[in-house]
Amino acid sequence: MVQRWHDLLFAHWRCDLADLRPLIPAALEIDTCDGSPWISVIPFYMSGVRMRGTPLVPTVHAFQELNVRTYVTLDGRPGIWFFSFDAASSLAVIGARVGISLPYFRATMKMSRNGGAIRYDSRRWSIAGSPASFHGEYRGLGAPAPPAPGSLDHFLTERYSLYSSDGKRLWRGDIYHPRWQLEPAEARIEVNSMIAAAGLGAPNGAPLLQYAAIQEARFWWPVRVR
Repeated sequence: MVQRWHDLLFAHWRCDLADLRPLIPAALEIDTCDGSPWISVIPFYMSGVRMRGTPLVPTVHAFQELNVRTYVTLDGRPGIWFFSFDAASSLAVIGARVGISLPYFRATMKMSRNGGAIRYDSRRWSIAGSPASFHGEYRGLGAPAPPAPGSLDHFLTERYSLYSSDGKRLWRGDIYHPRWQLEPAEARIEVNSMIAAAGLGAPNGAPLLQYAAIQEARFWWPVRVR
């Protein structure tokens, strides 16, 4: 699959390892950096979504998405564990749940520009899962640059595998994209119940914020790893 991601906010919070461990398959090692595991909420817009070599499909090739994730390793391969994906496309939700066992939820979502800021509003459908909403504005603040190897920014963004489970088996999907071009960011987050909906307490303190204007990505079909 190929995708193009637009206007991403990365909002990262420290979290407690003891809170995360029961929510993640035991085979996955929970990664830490700067003394803590981290959980992230990432709203953005995607376009050009299609299987490689196929035409775009109406209603599923461009839509808003918001994910909640943490950082894990299996057999020496670092990756991402996603607690949820909220999406504004019913077809995308069905395809991801059936095809690759990812926790997608249908949501009502709106994204717009407000001056130099991105306005983002998302509310998960009541029939889709635990209530979850995100409302806020954000913007990038500087010249984009790739994260330095070994830095916290690198730990949180430069990962090229995702892990998922159907409750019995564990899968890994590999991703390719150019290095992130990140900007420091500012955000006014008015409502964020995404992390609580994942089964964790509401985040404490101000998040670490980053912004990326655009990213091209390719995905390979998942393979079973456990």
